[in-house]
Amino acid sequence: MKKLFVGNLAWATTSDDLRAFFAAYGTVVDAVVLMDRMTGRSRGFGFVEMETEEQAQKALEANGKDLNGRAMNVNMAKPQENR
Repeated sequence: MKKLFVGNLAWATTSDDLRAFFAAYGTVVDAVVLMDRMTGRSRGFGFVEMETEEQAQKALEANGKDLNGRAMNVNMAKPQENR
């Protein structure tokens, strides 16, 4: 799995911020901060997809690192369960 879950994001953090931060760990295929449909505000978490498994493993080192004043939670993303 090359996709990472990134939690505890500052409300001001954008998808571009995530992409720029994780570029230090390798090639970022996709980076998205999830937004609330009703309010248009950040939901405080997002996903980052790295190009390779090795880069994703390296990016786990970002767990606890500061982005826009908040310590991020970085984990491997779990497959979405059927609702």
